[in-house]
Amino acid sequence: MGGPVVLGIESSCDETGAGIVQDGRLLAHVVASSMDEHARFGGVVPEIAARAHLQAFNPVVREALDRAGLRPGQLDAVAVTTGPGLSGALQVGLAGAKTLAYAAGVPLYGVHHLAGHVAADTLAHGPLPRPSVVLIVSGGHTSLLLVHDLVREPILHLGDTLDDAAGECFDKVARILGLPYPGGPAIDRAARDGDPRAVAFPRPLTRPGDDPYAFSFSGLKTAAARWVEDHRARGAQVPVADGAAALQEAVADVLTRKALAACAAHGVRTLVVVGGVAANSRVRALAERRCASAGLELRVPPMTLCTDNGAMIAAVGDLLVRSGADPAPLDVSIDPSAPLEYAALTPLARTPARAA
Repeated sequence: MGGPVVLGIESSCDETGAGIVQDGRLLAHVVASSMDEHARFGGVVPEIAARAHLQAFNPVVREALDRAGLRPGQLDAVAVTTGPGLSGALQVGLAGAKTLAYAAGVPLYGVHHLAGHVAADTLAHGPLPRPSVVLIVSGGHTSLLLVHDLVREPILHLGDTLDDAAGECFDKVARILGLPYPGGPAIDRAARDGDPRAVAFPRPLTRPGDDPYAFSFSGLKTAAARWVEDHRARGAQVPVADGAAALQEAVADVLTRKALAACAAHGVRTLVVVGGVAANSRVRALAERRCASAGLELRVPPMTLCTDNGAMIAAVGDLLVRSGADPAPLDVSIDPSAPLEYAALTPLARTPARAA
């Protein structure tokens, strides 16, 4: 017989995900995205996302169970994202996960969304080497972490973005260039026909004396906007492909430069790159080249596990169960702005203050 079977639920933004993991092995995962519904607004609308999760939750879970050849009664635990993320979206996922866990009579585990991204790599490449430097890059997050044991020890935050995340920068500049939402894939496609050296975009926070692990992409976004405005003011056609290629190069350069600096400073031999922007072709290529030159192992999950999904949450749940971690209490709540300190995230509902 195998180990415990864990169902993971992810609903922090615009993807409704369900994944099933057993002993670090992915049995099934299904994702339903509401991205098309948000595209005309140029970004995620929280109310639309919450409604989409309500509609997709049961079909996604049912399909994941069917693909794994399982019934709800064969689950041993349920794990769910409890933060950070959109409040309404998180509430839908947590309510559904609580119902599933109660009906199946199994424990429930609250999981930090970013820890899920880290664990996604274990489904493709096995346990993380200890220690590892992890670069998380997505639409809402850009962080550098030092990870030892993901579920048993604190996660050391080395640095975060001070303003826009890398994916957010891609989204905003794509809109300025007239490219569709989501901006990351659109920038990547447009950049294929461009010259990354055509525009000298800045590399924020890379000068001597700057915080070596902090990121800032707001200024880069502004530089791109001014470059476009200058062309339009002169009545010149905007060379979109060149702009996309140069922007992508600047982002990839900053991300990989700081990640390798963190590896060198902490004597770490493995860099793990996760999150939606890890699917960007230039980020991957530059990370591969620089890691090879530095003699570092680079681990990047398959593209299907880079964006938000339930498999990554199930992966954390699987690790928590096998480590003997306590499950979440019945009154576990969400935390939309939860800091990343531990993989398990089990905030409690606040007790209302009594009237005097």
